[in-house]
Amino acid sequence: MSTSLSSVIQQYKADKESVYNTWFVNNEERLKAFRSIRRGVQQVVDDIKCGRFPNDFKGTSLEFVLTCITEQKQVFEGAAHPFYWKPKLRIPDIYEHEGNKQAFGQFLENCLHAKSEDQVIKEIIKLDAYKIKGLGPAVASILYFLHPTIIPPFNTAIINGFNFLFKDKKKLGSWTEYLKLREVVLDANLQYRQELSSDLGAIAGLLFEIGAQKIILGTDEYLSEAERQKLEKAIEKRHKEVNEERAEENLHTEMQYHLLKIGSALGYDVIAAANDRSKSCNGQNFSFISLQSFPAMNCEKDVLNTIRLIDVLWFQKGTNNVVAAFEVEKSTSIYSGILRLTDLSYTIADGDEVLYLIVPDSREKDVKLQLSRPAIKGSNIPIKYILFSELRQHCDALCRFGDSYRIMEKIARVV
Repeated sequence: MSTSLSSVIQQYKADKESVYNTWFVNNEERLKAFRSIRRGVQQVVDDIKCGRFPNDFKGTSLEFVLTCITEQKQVFEGAAHPFYWKPKLRIPDIYEHEGNKQAFGQFLENCLHAKSEDQVIKEIIKLDAYKIKGLGPAVASILYFLHPTIIPPFNTAIINGFNFLFKDKKKLGSWTEYLKLREVVLDANLQYRQELSSDLGAIAGLLFEIGAQKIILGTDEYLSEAERQKLEKAIEKRHKEVNEERAEENLHTEMQYHLLKIGSALGYDVIAAANDRSKSCNGQNFSFISLQSFPAMNCEKDVLNTIRLIDVLWFQKGTNNVVAAFEVEKSTSIYSGILRLTDLSYTIADGDEVLYLIVPDSREKDVKLQLSRPAIKGSNIPIKYILFSELRQHCDALCRFGDSYRIMEKIARVV
């Protein structure tokens, strides 16, 4: 590697629009995804075990997992493509071939419960030995969310960045090549971990930026005109995406503010998600509206961590009794928000709480589709939804005329 990796890392971290700053650090959606994807993988395993896994990708629990991953954007855009069922090619051969389906399910289950690096690598080697047509190291993008300090994600841009940075010629579709790449990545990450992270998403993001030609190593004085134009277009595209994400985040914050304001006006203790309490809207800090600490709850640690990431909770004054929970969705997976509300319901349900998804008007069709899923309908957990426009429009009236959390029913919709 002729280029100093340390200087490349500093360039990567200094760019405010790089994957490092827009996806890896200070991103609660990234943190929420780990729990949702882990839950989703367990559902894939259960579906395969019980014979519920169909012979197509569409509508499966695997599609949900990949949707959660691709909605991380940037590094994982396109992660679902290798899993689409291509009937003419009969790939990936995990839908129609029962033996391959079972092998894939057992692989996911064993990786889900693996406690060490050796166990995960052993499972990868076992899966590779089946030679399942069309099923290659794209699976690493799923494994990353199960073991982020062990498995780096893998796609075309990452391997291109790896080959460019390390002067190599690794190929895309081989587990053997992936495992070799992984060793080099882990070694580099160990050497520069103080500048990056134990979480391999940081270095994967660096490779992605290089492979997508959004970071140029060294100077650009020797770029051809065509290469220079390509670089400028890539940077413009990223700038547009970052601005769109910031606008979405501002909307998300605004909706949380309305919910905190209404809950407080109705006389409840209110609290924003653990990662959002430093935010502010309309000149008012969430920390001045929210409880200073999360009420004690008797539940498992990982479930509690999920509940603490619910966007807004209302509690009966001075208690840990949740009366209303709200998940504000934007471009992220609606189903992952449903899972967090479901976790809460299973943990604290006593019959008086109400659960809401707060969604952009443009996503009403999506929320209806997700709430209509048999798995959600069959759970009998009453989740309703409220549109952004109606929450914004009626906020002040709800604060002024509401006498309990039931006032939200006035603007809520049911599937």
